[in-house]
Amino acid sequence: MLAIINGRLFTITHGVVEGGTVLIDRGRFLAVGSGLTVPQGTQVIDAAGCYVYPGLVDAHTHHGVYAEISGPEGADGNEMTDPITPHVRAVDSLNWFDVGFDDAVANGVTTVNVLPGSGNVIGGQGVAVKTWGIRPADRILLEPSGLKMALGENPKRVYGGKNKTPATRLGNAAVMREAFVQARNYQRKRARGEGERELRWEIVVDVLEGKLPARCHAHRADDILTALRISQEFGFRLTIEHCTEGHRVADELATAGVMCTLGPLLTGRSKQELKDRSLEAAAALERAGVIFGFTTDHPVIPAYSLPMCAAYAVGAGMSREGALRALTLDAARVIGVDDRIGSLEAGKDADCFLADGDVLDPRTRVVTTLVNGQVAWSLDDAPRI
Repeated sequence: MLAIINGRLFTITHGVVEGGTVLIDRGRFLAVGSGLTVPQGTQVIDAAGCYVYPGLVDAHTHHGVYAEISGPEGADGNEMTDPITPHVRAVDSLNWFDVGFDDAVANGVTTVNVLPGSGNVIGGQGVAVKTWGIRPADRILLEPSGLKMALGENPKRVYGGKNKTPATRLGNAAVMREAFVQARNYQRKRARGEGERELRWEIVVDVLEGKLPARCHAHRADDILTALRISQEFGFRLTIEHCTEGHRVADELATAGVMCTLGPLLTGRSKQELKDRSLEAAAALERAGVIFGFTTDHPVIPAYSLPMCAAYAVGAGMSREGALRALTLDAARVIGVDDRIGSLEAGKDADCFLADGDVLDPRTRVVTTLVNGQVAWSLDDAPRI
């Protein structure tokens, strides 16, 4: 058993506990609060003077499938040979030893949702993983974590450049609809016991049956509205990934009950779809009641910049409480793992970190990160540059 004592606990769900205690047993939080008795023989971490947060959650990254430093050899996130590739899986190209995971855990990020890229209209299956663990298989939190789709410029650029469909937004939407029609036909045939197994349509049928969400890359408001329209036509669950112009259609997102990832906020306007990027988007989504998590889109911006995305959002009008939820529990909700992570609560995975100050302050250092109740990173053991 392990106990963290004397810390300022940011539970997310039950406020801030001053001088609190966290009891951990068998990789899970056993109890969280004040006045708790620490059993004899318990290993103790004294968090006096420290802030204790649940592990941060990045709701959309490309850790391991776009491995850092490795160049083209590590670029395994986009199977850009067909605009419809629902059967490919991020877990099959994941480099578990990508240095990006090390950067994440050293900065309190304990879970990332790794998705294929956005070169295809339907790009494949995601996987939510812990950023640290003894064995790679034990790090998988949810697989598949959703079906990646994309609207907007990326599929247009990839396939228009090959003189193939889709070359326009018209084509993007048509190709996406056609895929769902084919999956619906496959679903009906299989229900009648007809036809052979077709791997590419099985996962799309799972989306149609509500077993997992479609996660649609969409920056511009018109692309967001197209994704909403198609999800309503076919009746599937949807998240909007990036949601750059989500502030323009926040009420529509709220009415549809669609969750989002937002970001990355710390980039320039490097392409046309980002020209109306706004730090105030987070506040607009919060006011409308849209649940969202922040994304770094790692390695577009590094995983350790995740809390700074939230800090800038607070500076542009978002509440501090909402920003902390978007870094933790709400990001876990977007992924679909909020029963396991995202808050300091009894029964959840013991993912947390100790920091020497406010996580939204860029001067703050992470002191210790725990994943599944084990010390995954410590400032005392970090190499000195």
